[in-house]
Amino acid sequence: MKALISVDMEGISGIVHSSETNPERYDYQRGRELMTAEANAVIAGVLDAEPTAEVLVADAHGTFRNLLPERLDRRARLVRGKPRALNMLAGLDGETDAALFVGYHVRAGEGPGVLAHTMNGEILDVRVTTRPPGDDVRGTGRAAGEAVRATVRSLGEIGLNAAMAGHHGVPVVLLSGDDAACAEASDLLPGTVTVPVKEALGMAAAVTLHPEEARDRLRRAAADAVTRRTEIPPLTLTGPLEVEVDLASPHTIDLAVLVPGITRARGARTVAFTAPDYGTAYRLVLLLAQLATIRPA
Repeated sequence: MKALISVDMEGISGIVHSSETNPERYDYQRGRELMTAEANAVIAGVLDAEPTAEVLVADAHGTFRNLLPERLDRRARLVRGKPRALNMLAGLDGETDAALFVGYHVRAGEGPGVLAHTMNGEILDVRVTTRPPGDDVRGTGRAAGEAVRATVRSLGEIGLNAAMAGHHGVPVVLLSGDDAACAEASDLLPGTVTVPVKEALGMAAAVTLHPEEARDRLRRAAADAVTRRTEIPPLTLTGPLEVEVDLASPHTIDLAVLVPGITRARGARTVAFTAPDYGTAYRLVLLLAQLATIRPA
C-alpha cells in the first residue's frame, strides 16, 4: 500500500496568521514545528493501519521547504523543493492507493476561513465545466428538447488537487483544516474523512484545538481513512473541460493570453481555455499561478 500525504500550512492547528506561515516573518519557526508535528501524526496513523505501507510526504506550502526533515517520522520519505511535477501532489502516481490532505484551507472568496486563498492569492476563482457525453439530444435517448446539463465547479486548492489525484485514480481519504475547509471537502468529496482542527472566526482568527489534541484526532482519523480507502471514490473530471480563471492583476491577463489556447473572457479579470483532460487543465492553472508572480518591468 502506498500513501501520499500532502501537507499545507494554513490549516494546521494553532496557526491563524501569515506571520506563522511566511519564512520572512517572526513566528514562522513555530509554524514549521506545528506543521511537522501534524504530518507526523498522520504518518503514524497510516502506519498504525498499514504497518508495511510506503509513505511519501509532500511539503505543499509556499516554498515547499517548510517541514523540518530532521524531525519528520523516519519511516516516511519527504518530497520538498520546487519547481516540480504535480506541485502540491509531487510523488503521486498510478501506484498510489490513497492521498491525505493535511493543513488545507478553504478557497479564495469563501469562508470565513483562516488565511483563505487559492494558490498564491492572485487567483480569485477557478471554474471547471464538465459535460456529459454529447451536448444535444441526438443519440442520447432523451426526450426532444431535454437539455444535457453541464456541471460547473468552483475549485480552490482542495478541489484542484483532489481532481488531480482523481486523474490518477487516487481517492482523497482524509482532509484536515479549519471547519470551512472541511465543509468544502465534504461537499466536493463525499466519503472523505475530515478533521476540523479549528473553527474559523475570520481571515486571521479561530478557536483552535490544542495541538496535541489535534494530533491525536489526526492519528485516529488517518488510520480509519486508510482502512476505508476502497470505499471512497476519487474525484474524476472527464474531459474535454472548459476552464475559466479569474485573476487579480490585469498584467497577469496580458501575460496569460500569450499562451496558445488561452483567451480573454468576460470582464477584465478572466481568462478561459479548453483542456482535453484534467491533467492538462491542472498544469495550465499552475502556469497561470506562476505568471501571476511576474510584475511589470
